[in-house]
Amino acid sequence: MASIWISYVLLGISLSAPVGPVNVAQIKAGLSNGFWNAWFVGIGAMCADLVFMLLIYFGAAAYLTTPLAKLLIWIMGFAVLTLLGYESIRDARKGIDISSSGSRKEHVGKSFLSGFLIAISNPLNIVFWIGIYGSVITKMLETMGNGQALLYSGAIFAGVFVWDILVSTVVHVSRRAVTPRLMKGISVIAGVSLIGFGLYFGYCAVVQFISLAQM
Repeated sequence: MASIWISYVLLGISLSAPVGPVNVAQIKAGLSNGFWNAWFVGIGAMCADLVFMLLIYFGAAAYLTTPLAKLLIWIMGFAVLTLLGYESIRDARKGIDISSSGSRKEHVGKSFLSGFLIAISNPLNIVFWIGIYGSVITKMLETMGNGQALLYSGAIFAGVFVWDILVSTVVHVSRRAVTPRLMKGISVIAGVSLIGFGLYFGYCAVVQFISLAQM
């Protein structure tokens, strides 16, 4: 049983590892403000993941895959990621002081909200959880009881938690070697990356809208 639980922890890590908007925001927050801000971006994203896991577990995946729901999700993803990308580039233009005596740090609550909004509005995240976790939970419920299914779902979530701690720690340690000029460049790259994701989601929203209009 322990080996099975560990395998689901590893699944949670693998689900979190691909570079996406959340990891981009987490790295930027860590380099700008340190470990706690990076971790709270991850915690916010984890809370969004937990929402998806519960929705899928209780059978709400069908409602998230309707054409209208997809359109709304694409639009939300476009709006949130484009705005956050713009703010990242704006902050870079103002200049970022990463020294301990520099400007006031961003509150961890804002970092948490940023991570939550990015994850909850990311259509690819939604599709990812429905596709991967949906199939896993279906298999779990077919072969074991609800209690064990929840236990192993917790193992997946523990893997996500481990990954967030790892990323936050690595970014915090690397922060000492980052100069203000490099941080400015990283903020611009992060902003462009988030806007790129946002524009892609906007394009998908347009395609989805055209599809709906033709129905």
